[in-house]
Amino acid sequence: MTKFTALIVAISLSVITVLSDSLVKKASLERGVWNKWLLLGGLIYGLTAIGWVFVMKFMKLSTVGVVYGVSCITILAIVSVFIFHEKLSALEILGILLGIVSIIILYRLA
Repeated sequence: MTKFTALIVAISLSVITVLSDSLVKKASLERGVWNKWLLLGGLIYGLTAIGWVFVMKFMKLSTVGVVYGVSCITILAIVSVFIFHEKLSALEILGILLGIVSIIILYRLA
């Protein structure tokens, strides 16, 4: 696996994690704590750990952390706006853009 492939897999795992987050959000909107959405979201969270094992063989943990955090935040922001109809402030948008720049810098320097 190349560095670029590891980056793409890491971002893909973040997308899957956002799917899990969305299911947990959906679970929070239901009555009761334990429901099918929570269980499905938890199962998907667990399965992504397998993918992270492979990614961490090719990327430093600190870089993985930034890629995971920023890509999840970016994708979650998109989901929150378009699916859950939440609003983002200009400062939040600026923060997301700066996070994306940080991934680009890390990729070039790693």
